[in-house]
Amino acid sequence: MVFTSKRTLWKGKLVKRQITGVRLPILRSSPEDQILYQTERYNEDTFGYDIPIRDEGSYILVLKFSEVYFAQSQQKVFDVRLNGHVVVKDLDIFDRVGHSTAHDEIVPFSINRGKLTVQGEVSTFNGKLAVEFVKGYYDNPKVCALYVMKGTLDDVPKLQPHPGLEKHEEDEEEDDETEGGEEGGKKPVLPRSKNRVQSGPRTPNPYAADNSSLMFPILVAFGVFIPTLFCLCRL
Repeated sequence: MVFTSKRTLWKGKLVKRQITGVRLPILRSSPEDQILYQTERYNEDTFGYDIPIRDEGSYILVLKFSEVYFAQSQQKVFDVRLNGHVVVKDLDIFDRVGHSTAHDEIVPFSINRGKLTVQGEVSTFNGKLAVEFVKGYYDNPKVCALYVMKGTLDDVPKLQPHPGLEKHEEDEEEDDETEGGEEGGKKPVLPRSKNRVQSGPRTPNPYAADNSSLMFPILVAFGVFIPTLFCLCRL
């Protein structure tokens, strides 16, 4: 579903269109898909879309997002529901991938004999798939684009690799292996967020430098002060 009109109604509510990111290049997205992530739909309250599905089978719901306004995490956080089931919890787009970067949430589900099965939960299906973006404590819910396809996860086109995200995950995996490989058993590993983007190399500690370099100016000043004091005393 690609949003083109300026006005959309959902249960009598006006869903708004935003084009803040239309001039921004979106990382991880192919050139032809840039427009999908540069524009978005949002509302000050929970909103959603009803998608009719007639045939039974296995399906994939693909939700497309990018953060083009906020520049830090915990500024926009919301849930996504599928026919009442929470399928995406506390989505913080910036925390996942950073600014102006494509992010897809992929939700497999199936419909069989009038029942919807998603993430291990089952409910009655009446022919409509209700996708809701749930208002949370931080700003407004939104979506850039979405579509439903019949098939499996292997059929979904993948986004381009994210070098910063992949590097961070590799570093954490190496740290886990190092901590678990020491003698005497594994050490408990604190939970970490594996979805943060590396912002750059660690800043060096200015106090970790060799203190001997700081003594040279002091010795020079001391050497100049003694002869000067001696000359003044002779006067």
